Amino acid sequence: MKDHTLKLGLVQMACTADIARNMQQAYAQAEALAKQGARLICLPELYRSLYFCQTLDATHFALAEAADGPSYQLFRQLAVQYKVSLIIPIFEEPTAGLYFNSAVIINETGAHLGTYRKQHIPHDPGFEEKYYFTPGDGGYRVWRTEAADFGTLICWDQWYPEAARLTALQGAQILFYPTAIGYSAGEPAEEGAAQLDAWVTVQRSHAIANNVFVVAVNRVGTEGGTRFWGNSFVANPLGKVLAHADETEQNLLVEIDLAEIRYYRQWWPFLRDRRIDTYAGITRRWGTGE
Repeated sequence: MKDHTLKLGLVQMACTADIARNMQQAYAQAEALAKQGARLICLPELYRSLYFCQTLDATHFALAEAADGPSYQLFRQLAVQYKVSLIIPIFEEPTAGLYFNSAVIINETGAHLGTYRKQHIPHDPGFEEKYYFTPGDGGYRVWRTEAADFGTLICWDQWYPEAARLTALQGAQILFYPTAIGYSAGEPAEEGAAQLDAWVTVQRSHAIANNVFVVAVNRVGTEGGTRFWGNSFVANPLGKVLAHADETEQNLLVEIDLAEIRYYRQWWPFLRDRRIDTYAGITRRWGTGE
């Protein structure tokens, strides 16, 4: 397990209908973080476009790209120039007519380490993702780079402790959650605030329960009926929030110490004390006993 300090870069940005502009802005912000010493940089979910999943519209399938497409070709240049690793979320079309909500992982040499495909796909008003995306088929993965060993989950995945635990058990020191989440139009302020608090709380709980760092990277701005709440943050293995953005466009550069993982696992040995022999019921279908 790697034990050293490193800087993480979080790009919290507003997105537009102009793909070229979004890519240019994301690159500029990521480059600024790289120049400040970031070793791992993450963009928000579906950064290239507006969050098109608010409506059902087949023309949006034209936004998709291959894992080695324009996003990878652009950001691999940054990886090579600054020796950084990047998490680039994309709308992926690996073959004609098959679509995933994915994240391309690029290491410090510019190599494509692999692609994580979102496992949990929501279907709610304003978040009609089941129309666009197939559930991920690659399982939970850990990506090993010179900077750290990390896992990447995406948005709706962040509510599921099983996804965090399975990724941590493979050796992830950091869990990244690129995200697109916000307040619905007309929602009472107190309800929106409660949802935001729940979003932060559940991800901090993943950090504590697995003794890992958690990094949530959200977008901002109003798109259709949703105001994306930003609030990107980094939590340490005790759940302490080390840095927290507001609802404006901004970068976060956060230094972490990976040695904290070993320290907290020695004092709070959750992984040691698991009782996997008692957990069979977790895979049963709800309400069936099967």
